Amino acid sequence: MASGVYNVRDYGAVGDGHTLDSPAINAAIEAAVKNGGGQVLLPAGTYLSGSIRLKSHIDLHLAAGCTLLAADPKDFPKDKAKGPLGGDGGGIYDESESFGGFPEYQDGGHTYFHNSLIWAEGQTCVSITGHGMIDGKGLTRKDTEKAGQVQGGSIGTGDKAIALKLCRGVTIRDITIYRGGHFAIIMTGCDLSTIDNVTIDTNRDGFDIDCCKYMTVSNCRINTPSDDALVLKSSYALKRPVLCEHIAVSNCNITGYKCGTLLDGTYVPEPVGWVCGRFKLGTESNGGYRNIALTNCTFAYSSGLAFEEVDQGRMENIVVSNISMSHVHHYPIYITTGCRNRGPKEVTRMSSACGIQISNVVADDCDSLCSIIVTGMKDEPVRGVWLQNIRLSFRGGGTRDLALKDYREQGTHYPEPKFAGWTPAYGLYARHVEDLHVSDVTFRYERPDYRPAVVLDDVRRATLRGIDAPTEPGVEQVLTLRSEQVVRQ
Repeated sequence: MASGVYNVRDYGAVGDGHTLDSPAINAAIEAAVKNGGGQVLLPAGTYLSGSIRLKSHIDLHLAAGCTLLAADPKDFPKDKAKGPLGGDGGGIYDESESFGGFPEYQDGGHTYFHNSLIWAEGQTCVSITGHGMIDGKGLTRKDTEKAGQVQGGSIGTGDKAIALKLCRGVTIRDITIYRGGHFAIIMTGCDLSTIDNVTIDTNRDGFDIDCCKYMTVSNCRINTPSDDALVLKSSYALKRPVLCEHIAVSNCNITGYKCGTLLDGTYVPEPVGWVCGRFKLGTESNGGYRNIALTNCTFAYSSGLAFEEVDQGRMENIVVSNISMSHVHHYPIYITTGCRNRGPKEVTRMSSACGIQISNVVADDCDSLCSIIVTGMKDEPVRGVWLQNIRLSFRGGGTRDLALKDYREQGTHYPEPKFAGWTPAYGLYARHVEDLHVSDVTFRYERPDYRPAVVLDDVRRATLRGIDAPTEPGVEQVLTLRSEQVVRQ
């Protein structure tokens, strides 16, 4: 071990896809920890595994040709969950930890970490690298976690592919995750992290970044037809509101193809219906978001950009640029605040949003259900939104009566536009906003659409410059309702 490399086969791993190898993998990790750290190597082979406990100064390296296969707990009753070195602590997946009796404002997926394929808590300088694959075949897709949860009496549930909490100096690079369970990757309260060249093709969330700071995510491909692709959150999982801040995302591809078809190269779009994908802030948003940058990313067969602050946090200094989208489901750009207030009742502040700039966006084949949406609350408007150099092509088909539709206030509702139905405008709908600046924006539609291109409702200090948007005969290009100081050029 003078080289600092700990080959799991030296600790009893077989890699045949049938023998449970997680005891050997954990033994190799412990041996490395005793010597101050090192690389735990999984060479080519298929390693059937339960929970792997990642520790400080450990690089878990999945070599090319390696598959880490999440075992199905039904195949390993607790008293038989033994590898070549003996037991694995009872059950192939660790029991979810206790939350200490604290109220669980967030769902179980954000509360419990230990019942995952790879997990770490409170560790430093940890990494998961290599050109191998994690296949979460035996992980659950359901959000059913509870403290110490077991299913079927003695069968523990495996929930997420990678779950990291309160770690510093995290690197995840070059790996592929297929069928990642509830979340392929979740990082909560982690600082100083780098995620690079990761491919995820999964049937729930791709990558959740919760209450983290100083993180870069780059050069990733994330295919999530059934849930969010790349989502920032700021839940109460740390038992207090924590900002998610200083996050830079660049050069990523987000898609909503049928699960598995990104990896096999067939790229099959999901049938018409609920298809998600998207880059999102929210919905869990107790701490809020600050200093977030998204640039040079592409989207296909997915929803677009969603910025949602509904749990009494603040959302500020958000910059988005150079985005290309094709076949957009539901909406291309969605900015909202609300008062769902999923947190302690004694907190009385209102959600807020300010300083959001989105520029250089091109999107085609956009669902006409929703225009660009920017909505605040009557007593706490969204403040300071810049939309610049944007070109969107919609499918069209909106009817004339929608222009004066009583569009649902966000209020305490779950912030998903599909529940509110068609927007009054086909290009941009804004309500309860101060300082809205729109310039060099082009809207088009394929079928006739009888809604205005832009509807401003309770918008103060708005500037519209260079709006290139057709309307049908007798339909206004810009309709203002209860709006003040609107400058059109």
